[in-house]
Amino acid sequence: MKKVVIFVLAVALNSATYAENELSGKVVSVIDGNTIELLADDNESYKIMLYGIDSPELGQEFGDKAQRFLQKIILDRKVNVKIQGKDRWGNRLGIILIEGKIDPRFELLEAGLAWTAERNPIEELESVKEIAREKGKGLWREKDPTPPWTYRREQTMLEPKSR
Repeated sequence: MKKVVIFVLAVALNSATYAENELSGKVVSVIDGNTIELLADDNESYKIMLYGIDSPELGQEFGDKAQRFLQKIILDRKVNVKIQGKDRWGNRLGIILIEGKIDPRFELLEAGLAWTAERNPIEELESVKEIAREKGKGLWREKDPTPPWTYRREQTMLEPKSR
């Protein structure tokens, strides 16, 4: 009997872990060039950031273009998400597939509308970014575009200090 209880608990925990790591649903909002809001099949709303890339912020040049580009390919579409963890602010990071095959990270990188992650870039994504840079696509038309992580740090420095 004890083994049956342990087995049932193990299956339940494994199912809960799987459910937390895999989501499917409809994209109801595109917050910026690498962040979406998902209305999951469980009727819960999730904010998901694309894992391994970083698009310009909305206040930056190409920020609006990246957002509109992502809206065009993903808004109101049914997607599957593999959660890869959370960033240091607690945002969910995910690999999103549209119709099980289109990965918007590659689309954004190919169009020159995203950088790969600042730390530990994924090699497969990095090579796509480098091709876009060599071709001078999107933000790579600029001589020295400011990465979004640098832009965010600069904006933080401009904020008044609290006492």
